[in-house]
Amino acid sequence: MPFIAKMTDDLLEFAEAPKEIEILDENGELLLAGDTDRRFFEASWMHRYKEKYYFSYSTGDTHFICYAIGDTPYGPFTYGGKILEPVVGWTSHHSICKVGDAWYLFYHDSSLSKGVTHLRSVKVTELHHLEDGSIKTIAPYSK
Repeated sequence: MPFIAKMTDDLLEFAEAPKEIEILDENGELLLAGDTDRRFFEASWMHRYKEKYYFSYSTGDTHFICYAIGDTPYGPFTYGGKILEPVVGWTSHHSICKVGDAWYLFYHDSSLSKGVTHLRSVKVTELHHLEDGSIKTIAPYSK
């Protein structure tokens, strides 16, 4: 499970003990490691949109970037869906930020190196929050 902790003002220490972040399914049950299409594996990011916190992360060997939504940065978070379908290359690390009035997903893939996973290229695409609070899934190679 992922962890969260507030940092001291100098960002050198924890201001509190790290706490586990719970990611729940649609029935309020914890997402477990065996749920490889939705589980947290690594590479987390958090952004706030319309008073909600979006915790996004990589699923690891299934190569999705998924997200879960909560009312506070401490959770609990409820699984929301996939942000990014798998890319060429092993990892799917990312970040999300707002520039002007638009939101963007930054990620990397290995398409320019023809799949050599340690030779990665930075990618950026617009990210769309839908009216119901969900995020539109991005298919990285569709036109």
